[in-house]
Amino acid sequence: MAETVLKGLGYSDCEVSIFLTGDSGIRELNRKYRNKDKPTDVLSFPMNDPYMLGDVVISVERAGAQAESFEVTVDEELGRLITHGILHLIGYDHVNGGRQARKMRERETELMGVLKKSGLA
Repeated sequence: MAETVLKGLGYSDCEVSIFLTGDSGIRELNRKYRNKDKPTDVLSFPMNDPYMLGDVVISVERAGAQAESFEVTVDEELGRLITHGILHLIGYDHVNGGRQARKMRERETELMGVLKKSGLA
């Protein structure tokens, strides 16, 4: 999934690290690096390196719960979280809403289409 997303973004010569954990693991990272003492679905840690974009951390527990809530497969939700995390690594943001959030959502939707077409999500 990550390779397909990177290729779709024009970053086929780059790498990302994907770390799958549970709610307690991601909660610890969220508390340590963002001062938010709660689990989240995905965290991104950019490396500011032209070839190693950074780390994406995903809570598999959150992904499963969200897949059920959104009525999608776990693979589809994992694909969305990988896509979302990688978009953060390359500079997309949604925290302040508005145009940036809209652009990120549009790009996420486009890349999810590529993953689905490829049979990966």
